[in-house]
Amino acid sequence: MTLKIRLAVLLASVLLLASCSGSDPGAHVPEAKMTERSMPASEMENSEAPPGSALETIGPPATEESQTKATTGPQIQDTASASVFNTKYRLNAILDYDRHHVSVEEQIHYTNPSQETLDNLLLIVEPSRYPDVFHLKSITVDGQAVDYVREIGQILIDLSSPLTPYGNIEIYLDFELNLPSPDSDYYGRPVPFGYSPRQTNLVDWHPFLPPYVDGEGWLAHQAGFFGEHLVYEVADFDVSIQIENTNQALQIAASAPAEKEGNTYHYKHYTARNFAWSVSHMYEVKTEQVGDVIVIGYAFPMHSSAGEMALRTTVESLKLYEDLFGPYPHKTLSVVEADFLDGMEYDGLYFLSNGFYNLYTGYQGEYLVAIAAHETAHQWFYGLVGNDQALEPWLDEALCTYSERLYYENLAPDALDWWYRYRVRYYNPRGWVDGSIYNPEGYRAYRDAVYLNGALFLEDLRTLIGDESFFRFIRAYVSQHSQKLASEDDFFNLIEEYTDQDLSLLIETYFENRP
Repeated sequence: MTLKIRLAVLLASVLLLASCSGSDPGAHVPEAKMTERSMPASEMENSEAPPGSALETIGPPATEESQTKATTGPQIQDTASASVFNTKYRLNAILDYDRHHVSVEEQIHYTNPSQETLDNLLLIVEPSRYPDVFHLKSITVDGQAVDYVREIGQILIDLSSPLTPYGNIEIYLDFELNLPSPDSDYYGRPVPFGYSPRQTNLVDWHPFLPPYVDGEGWLAHQAGFFGEHLVYEVADFDVSIQIENTNQALQIAASAPAEKEGNTYHYKHYTARNFAWSVSHMYEVKTEQVGDVIVIGYAFPMHSSAGEMALRTTVESLKLYEDLFGPYPHKTLSVVEADFLDGMEYDGLYFLSNGFYNLYTGYQGEYLVAIAAHETAHQWFYGLVGNDQALEPWLDEALCTYSERLYYENLAPDALDWWYRYRVRYYNPRGWVDGSIYNPEGYRAYRDAVYLNGALFLEDLRTLIGDESFFRFIRAYVSQHSQKLASEDDFFNLIEEYTDQDLSLLIETYFENRP
């Protein structure tokens, strides 16, 4: 192995410790009716920032004209329509980009989807995990003041009148965000929420309701030191963003297309897990059409060619996965270069670490390409088909890692051997695929078991039942659980409809807790 390859593998392994794995301080869960959860892991493995990831400002800012053109594109809307039972979030945000401050008015229309009468409502408030960031000015329910308990990451509202099944309620919140610039030394590793000198990222930025499970309660988890602990139901988002107090020409990357009026941007993102957005004075923006979908790439000027490859990989992956898994549900998909180490997925948008752009040399057998294919697949396994990311993370992460293999197999076969050697086999992965994010052995053990050994399980499953049955099953899995939360039982129960093969030895090899 040449010195150049050794250095690339070492740096990539550092980046892959962060890929698709948020890092949040642990939070105390209030004594409400919630499902029983494991405690976070007691240790994690720190990672170093890659060379070339300094947050220098290079190149001229984009123009306001290019912002309008790049953000809006053709005037289109999501084909997914709002559902009467979806929770509806109406958000009016005012961003002071230079002061890193956001003022937000939020209205939530919630319909109780369960068969139980609810005495309380739980709001997940991720910004409150950061010191002095989330400032709640007021909260009302159906126009009336309410009693509530604030905890780190949560607000528990006591209802004066119980909410009956299929009853609805209106929650209004007025709050401010003093955005953080997260320090990896404080949080253990970089996180997506906040700002750097080159961008501001608003992810999981407003209070939202988690799923409610009959007989168990609110599906809320303790935050871990790695991995994603949040569980999302699909909802409808109507968002207005106003930019004020800046002379800089800004680009907004978002989960949905915008309609621009003056300095205000309006978004409608229906039947989606969340709405994320990122703002920068430096983004170079390129677009490509895939059928009815516009794919938009946002990259920093010094990474123009890497940005083109990230966009190209996203376009190619989108086409392939639509053929293999089923239609992509939205009208846009954004890939955004990020000033943090993680590759991180959101519905309609994903971030790709600047470290992968720094590594890019023009070959498809590179982590920029592999992780772009991985994050694009999350639009199906996380976006369309939701899952419990804390307790059953393999249902999205293993499937997305294996989707990288499908990308190389179909679109870059010359680099498939690289993928096996340096993405998977290099780490000699082991461990139970059905582990949670609370793995006490640390992130490396979690990643190797859930992502990499999970991909090997799917390869062995495909070999055992055959290509025809495997791909018919995967497409049916997406179709039957689209816009829902799928479980491990859902996955294996459906397999039985597509094969007569005995899976017991395969399951025994890869799964610890499955009978």
